[in-house]
Amino acid sequence: MSWSIRDVPALSGRSFVVTGANSGIGYEAARQLARRGGDVILAVRTPSKGEDAARRIRTEVPGAKLEVWSLDLGSLASVRDFAAQFRERRSSLSVLVNNAGVMAIPRTLTTDGFELQLGVNHLGHFALTGLLLDRLLAAPDARVVNVSSLAARMGTMHWDDLDGARRYEKWQWYGQSKLANLLFTFELSRRIEEKRVSLASLACHPGYAATNLQFVGPAMEHSSFAKLAMNVSNALFAQSAEAGAWPTLYAATAPDAKNGDFIGPRGVFYEWRGKPTHVRARRLAHDRELMQKLWDISVERTGVDFSALG
Repeated sequence: MSWSIRDVPALSGRSFVVTGANSGIGYEAARQLARRGGDVILAVRTPSKGEDAARRIRTEVPGAKLEVWSLDLGSLASVRDFAAQFRERRSSLSVLVNNAGVMAIPRTLTTDGFELQLGVNHLGHFALTGLLLDRLLAAPDARVVNVSSLAARMGTMHWDDLDGARRYEKWQWYGQSKLANLLFTFELSRRIEEKRVSLASLACHPGYAATNLQFVGPAMEHSSFAKLAMNVSNALFAQSAEAGAWPTLYAATAPDAKNGDFIGPRGVFYEWRGKPTHVRARRLAHDRELMQKLWDISVERTGVDFSALG
């Protein structure tokens, strides 16, 4: 594929919600969507950081259509408040980019008692998608884009200990949350096909991109060594956050991206970097039994049942 950032189409009249849009891949995606005329809501946990991100984008893109809204994906109450605000103020949504996440952190719980990586990376986004589903269905050619990770390849669902109460290893539970992103994407895609509604559910991964995400865990652990190791690894192997956002932008805007697609970098070192293309998820991510099981557990935990699908 010869795709480049110049191929992002004109987006006037299209609306976007990008979670975690104040830094990293979310910021770069929001910046490019705004450059092409999109109406972008930066959904962020810390509004002051979101406002700073919006100012930086407006410096580059005068007149950018940007709003900063508060959203804490580690709190179902916050997710419900965000969705209620959106439903009050907006009649439709073109694209929901479920990007925000945490990675490889010490065991922490959300306000609802879920392990934080699963709670933020999957359950919060699952609830947000379900609560905004009718607004997505009201827009032409709407999309849900779930940002997964190469870590999904090592992911296993710990069904008897999803929250790591008995045993917890930060990278294994990160992989679990990123596999959950794919299981959710493909189950939603299957249900969309079954109901024949006008919506697309897609996943993407950024390869290995240098972002702030890598440094949250070392900061929480007060580990100078882990911080140094991340700095060295990023310098040697990572692509930029801007390039890491390309698969997200492709999934969110490319005319040929469709329901059920998985987009990632096309080459170097097992999809670590490169231009975006269609990539294959591991067979486990398409397992119907696992997809259904995660869906049912997610409905039970969040109380969001996607009733708009009928």
